[in-house]
Amino acid sequence: MIQPVILCGGSGTRLWPLSREHYPKQLHALNGEGTLLQQTALRLVAADPLVVCNEGHRFMVESQLKRVGARAKAILLEPIGRGTAPALTLAAIHALSADDPVLLAMPSDHYITQREAFQQAVQRGAALAAGARIVVFGVPPRSPETGYGYIRADGDYVDAFVEKPDVATAREYLASGKYLWNAGIFAVRASVWIDAIGAFRPDILKACERAYTQGKRDGTFYRVAEKPFCECPPDSIDYAVMEKIGQGNGGPEAMVVRLEAGWSDVGAWDALWGIEEKDADGNVIHGDVQAADTKNALIISQSRLVACVGLEDVVVVETADAVMVARKDRAQSVGALVSKMKAAGREETLSHRKVQRPWGSYDSVESGDRFQVKRIVVDPGASLSLQMHFHRAEHWVVVRGTARVTRGAETFLLTENESTYIPPGTRHRLENPGKVALELIEVQTGAYLGEDDIVRFEDTYGRTAAAPSPEIATAATTK
Repeated sequence: MIQPVILCGGSGTRLWPLSREHYPKQLHALNGEGTLLQQTALRLVAADPLVVCNEGHRFMVESQLKRVGARAKAILLEPIGRGTAPALTLAAIHALSADDPVLLAMPSDHYITQREAFQQAVQRGAALAAGARIVVFGVPPRSPETGYGYIRADGDYVDAFVEKPDVATAREYLASGKYLWNAGIFAVRASVWIDAIGAFRPDILKACERAYTQGKRDGTFYRVAEKPFCECPPDSIDYAVMEKIGQGNGGPEAMVVRLEAGWSDVGAWDALWGIEEKDADGNVIHGDVQAADTKNALIISQSRLVACVGLEDVVVVETADAVMVARKDRAQSVGALVSKMKAAGREETLSHRKVQRPWGSYDSVESGDRFQVKRIVVDPGASLSLQMHFHRAEHWVVVRGTARVTRGAETFLLTENESTYIPPGTRHRLENPGKVALELIEVQTGAYLGEDDIVRFEDTYGRTAAAPSPEIATAATTK
C-alpha cells in the first residue's frame, strides 16, 4: 500500500511578497489551477494523505483540501518547523500505529505538469521501496541550475548527494549526464524509515516519539506535544539519513527513480516565469497590468494598476501592502532580502493585509491613531468565538448578508445597511446564519488595538484559552 505524506512546511520567503510566513507559497494558486497544496493532494489518490503542517496553518490546510474533495487521513500539527526529517518521522510513527505502508513523502509546494508520468514513476519507486530500500526521485536536468541539489547516480543506485553547485559546476553536471536534480520526493516503508532515522539520528527519533505519544487527537488534527518537539534537532531527510547511506555506515540501500513529469519546485520567481505561458514578448502577466516595450518579464498585480515601460528580464510583484522589483537572474536573492526585513521587524514578512481565518477572512483597510478599519467576511454557517476586548470598542456595519450578533445578554439579527456597537468589556459574538457570505465593515476605536487584546469564552475551533493583557502579551493572537 502507498501512503501519500504531504510535507506542508515552508517559511514563505523565496516568493515574497506573494508568499508570507503565515501564508506560504503552497497555499497560493500560482498558475490558476488550484493551490500547490491542492494540486499535490490530487496528484496521487492511492489513499487519503497524511499531512504534516505548522499549527498556525492548520485551518487553511484543512479548508483547501476540503474544497477539492481531498480528505486527509490525519493532519499532524507541528508547533514549530523542524525540517523534513522530523516531519517524516512523525508521519512514520503515525502510520505504524495501523500498518506498515510505503510512505510517499511529497513537498506540498512543487509543480508537476504530467500527472500520469508522475504516477508511473511513483509505482516504480514504491515497488523498490517495498523491498526495504529508500528511494529518491531525481529529475533529468534541463539546464545548469544552481538553485537545486543534485544526485549523482550509478545506474539505479545513488552514488552521492551533492549540494547546490555554482554555475560552472552545474554546467559540468549537465554535460556529464551522471547527475539528476534532487526533487525532494522519497518513497520508503514506514518501518524502514524508523530504523534508518534511529540508526543515524536517534536524537530525532526519540524526540519525535515523545512528542507523538504525549500528543492528542483533535478531530482530523493530531497535536504533537510542544515541549518535546521543540527540543527535537532540526534536520532534512537528505542530511539526516540519505547522505550517510552507502558510506560504510550501514542502513538500507538508496535507489533513484527518474522523474520525467514536468517537475519544478517553483523555488523562485524566475522558476514561476519558466513554467507559465508567455505572450508574444515573452512576458507572464497576471492582474491589472499595462506593459509597453517590455520583454521576458514576470509582472503580477493583485490590487491596483501596474504599468511597466522599457523593461526586460525583470520581476514585478504587487500586493495590497508591498511591491517587489528584481532582476530575473537575481530572483534567488529574495530570501536574503526577506531575512533582512524580518530582522528589522517588518510585519509584511509575516502576513498579508488580508488574513485568512477558519471562519472567513479580514482585511485591514486603514489604521491610524486610536482607530482601525477592517473588512470582515464570514463564511456561510460560520461563527467567530464568544469573546471580549478590554481596551477597544467595535462598530459593525453590514454590507451584505445577515449577521447574528450576541452582545452581552442579548442576541439579534442585522441585515444590509444596519449597524451595531460593541462597548469595551462586553462579551460578543458574530455569526453568519445565512447561505451567502456575510460582509461587514468593522471600525475599532480605543487606546489599544492590538490583536492580543482578546479573551475567548467559547470557540468552535478550540481557541478558548484566554490571552494575556496587552501589557504583558508576547505573541499576537487573532480574532
